[in-house]
Amino acid sequence: MASVVQPTHPQLAVSAAIFRDGKVLLTRRARSPAKGFYSLPGGRVEFGESLHQALSREVDEETGLDIAIVGLAGWREVLPAAPGAGHYLIMSFAARWVAREPILNDELDDYRWMAPDALAGLGDLKLTGGLDEVIQSAARLVIT
Repeated sequence: MASVVQPTHPQLAVSAAIFRDGKVLLTRRARSPAKGFYSLPGGRVEFGESLHQALSREVDEETGLDIAIVGLAGWREVLPAAPGAGHYLIMSFAARWVAREPILNDELDDYRWMAPDALAGLGDLKLTGGLDEVIQSAARLVIT
């Protein structure tokens, strides 16, 4: 019987609020963590990688999109909810869509371009915690 290895330190991650024609890209997680929840594309920062390099790589891997990073929109800490669960510090950036159409990898199973002000009325969609606040902050950086 395999034992659960308890993480020993927080993981650094990045996410992107990508805007195109006034709408932001939401992606649905196909597996844990946050399986079935809509969030922003992103993932873990690898050792020796800058936050911007990690963000561009993760967005390309998950969605195939080319983006221009505008700036830091906020951050969120996700504490372990159960033994063996991850502890993450997620740095969320505002970005603009530059090129290509979304082609999702196996980590994601759906995407939607949504108006930032429409998120509050989406009671039927499961959203990750703090998503609306990060998107509103990112929108202030991107939409002028």
